[in-house]
Amino acid sequence: MTTTSTYDSQTQLGPINYRVRATAQQDVLLEVFGADPEGAVVAEGMIRLPVSGGAAVGKLLGRVLDGLTRMGAPPPGKPQPANAKQPWTAELDEELREAWLDRADQAPVAELIRSLADRMGRSPTSIRSRLPRVGCDPDVVGRPLSQEAAQVLGVTP
Repeated sequence: MTTTSTYDSQTQLGPINYRVRATAQQDVLLEVFGADPEGAVVAEGMIRLPVSGGAAVGKLLGRVLDGLTRMGAPPPGKPQPANAKQPWTAELDEELREAWLDRADQAPVAELIRSLADRMGRSPTSIRSRLPRVGCDPDVVGRPLSQEAAQVLGVTP
């Protein structure tokens, strides 16, 4: 006779509401689901573990989720850029694309990204992650994104 144990819990980390369900039989099946305040799914997954590793993995996952939540928040005392979390418009995309591709002076990548971030009221991370979406190679100033790189990055410029 096999016994099944189930643990079901919900918790809020930052704005995200997480639901975690663990079912233990021969293995532990851990299911995680997260939704933002509007109900959009932002986290979803399943992990199968040996029963003997459950406690250690549980602590590890707790630390990972806690760390990720802190990474998403601005550091204490550091204000967010003016346009943080604002949607990108076609005009802003074109402005970013032109600013990147029009630079043939081989400016250092990090320097140009910081400059564009300041100018556009965005974070450097936001600028760097947006470049491939507008058809720019984020590693080389002035270079368009190749088809191969677009496939690797999963974007359609």
